[in-house]
Amino acid sequence: MKLVRQFTGKDSVIDLVKEDYNILPILSRFGIPLGFQSKHIDEVCRENDIDTDVFLFIINFIMTGKIDSERLEKVSPTAIVDFLHNSHDYFLGYKFPHIRQNLLNALDECHNDINPAIISFFDSYIEEVKKHFKYEETKVFPHIKALMAGEKSNYSIHTFQRNHDEVGEKLSELKNIILRFYTTSMPNRMYDVLVDIYNAEEDLDTHKDIENHILIPLVTMIELQQQHNRDEAR
Repeated sequence: MKLVRQFTGKDSVIDLVKEDYNILPILSRFGIPLGFQSKHIDEVCRENDIDTDVFLFIINFIMTGKIDSERLEKVSPTAIVDFLHNSHDYFLGYKFPHIRQNLLNALDECHNDINPAIISFFDSYIEEVKKHFKYEETKVFPHIKALMAGEKSNYSIHTFQRNHDEVGEKLSELKNIILRFYTTSMPNRMYDVLVDIYNAEEDLDTHKDIENHILIPLVTMIELQQQHNRDEAR
């Protein structure tokens, strides 16, 4: 069940974390350093050159599951793109290598016949994610930045929406294989890996939800407005 409280810039970051500690990876992807003291969200965002409106919009969406449609058009698409780009770096540069190393440490020697297949399965999943992220980095994000700079772009956010594939399915398959069939003499290690995988699944779902419910509607609105302006100018 989603929380219902809406946070404002006058709330402290500590209160935000106390409300739901699962928000910590989001703070990391915004580039907010530890050592919050008792500072308000406004102050922390200002000190770290973060768009406070975007921060609160994303945080409140994650915490409540609700979109403030009246404020959506005031959100900066480029700031959303910067956050999503940081998220890509987080997943590929930290989260997945961390899971992979823990998975290697948790594999039991009695399963040396199937262990390579498990690692290969995980690695093939990472390649799928890399391909997905690369598409966004080379097609979607440049389109949005060009749009906001008033430059011409032959891409459309509708193309992204139509082809926005699911990247968490294979990770879920790996989790289920381990849960159902992998016996081990080191259960604590493998349980830790499973927790990591569950967390990564939820994180990827959040990432996808931000794209589907914030980025795509916002950019669609801007594309329609710019098309309307061009039509009126003719």
